[in-house]
Amino acid sequence: MKNPDPIPARVVALKTTPTPELKKQWRELFDTEPPPFNRRYLESRLAYRIQELAYGGMKPETVKRLERLGEEFDGGDRKRSRVRADLMPIVGTRLIREWQGAEHVVTVTTDGFEWQGRPYKSLSAIARAITGTRWNGWVFFGLKNRRART
Repeated sequence: MKNPDPIPARVVALKTTPTPELKKQWRELFDTEPPPFNRRYLESRLAYRIQELAYGGMKPETVKRLERLGEEFDGGDRKRSRVRADLMPIVGTRLIREWQGAEHVVTVTTDGFEWQGRPYKSLSAIARAITGTRWNGWVFFGLKNRRART
């Protein structure tokens, strides 16, 4: 009888692996220090890397095409695209905030956010529309601690 493929189990195990262990695996698999990104980012990149090493990566032509498309999309600014990808909630995420007895639901879109059927570029604009005062939208919706220094 053939042994089952251990790779899927290894990838699934990432979800319950403690963060320090994820960072250890990152060092082993990438031979670099792990980036200061969130846990979800570490899990997804580790899952890809585990599969890449086991089954092979993308063809060089595919990599070149993706790099070209990335440059067209964000002007080749790798730092800007990396920060944006890490900070932005996933498209489709619903942010819910109660304000003065009313529940407000904001949906993350590819271009920004949607609230009450209208598109917005920033959470701060939505927070201002809800409260009538200036707010940091990330703080208002609980995505960033008011005291955190970033």
